[in-house]
Order: sequence, then structure tokens, then C-alpha cells
Amino acid sequence: MKLKKDQQQQFIKAKEKVERIKIFYLHLALYIIVVALISYNFYILEDGPYTSNITALNVSVLVLWTLFIGIHAWRVFKGRLLFKKSWDEKKIDKFLKEEKEEVETTFWE
Repeated sequence: MKLKKDQQQQFIKAKEKVERIKIFYLHLALYIIVVALISYNFYILEDGPYTSNITALNVSVLVLWTLFIGIHAWRVFKGRLLFKKSWDEKKIDKFLKEEKEEVETTFWE
């Protein structure tokens, strides 16, 4: 019985983690769309009485949202965005195998 409860809890945790990652990717996609729209707004913005206000608003949105998306990424991935421990282990194994193959192929009898 306890084994099944442990498996269920692990399944629930894994499902929640997948859900958090999915929400982050949706947040990131929306961020990219908004950045593209704001960039286009900078491109078409002409001189006028409210140009500086619009520019300040757009820049503040970009800065704050970039900060928020960075915090969101940190919370979802816990600071291990690129180089996870498994990646390190895979690379070490790869280099060891390459070195072993090199020694085996260059060995003269």
C-alpha cells in the first residue's frame, strides 16, 4: 500500500512540475509576442506631443516584464536552466568513451 502511495505522490509532483513548465512556456511565448509588438511600435512611432511618454511606458513594460520572466524561469527551473547534473555526467561519459576509442584505434601492435 505504501509503495503505491509513494508512486502516486511522485506522479502528482511530476504532473505539477510539467504544468509549471507548460505555464512558463506560455508566459514566454506571450512575452515574445509583446516584445515584437513593442519593437514594431518603436519602429512606427513618430514625433509628437506624447512620444516621450509612450517610449517611457514601452521601456518600463519591457524592463519589468523581462525581470518577471526571469524570476518565473528561476522558480520553475530552480536555477538550473542549462547545465543540469545529468548533462555533466553525460558529457563526462562521452569524453571518456571518445578517449577510450582513440586509445584503442591508435594502439599499434
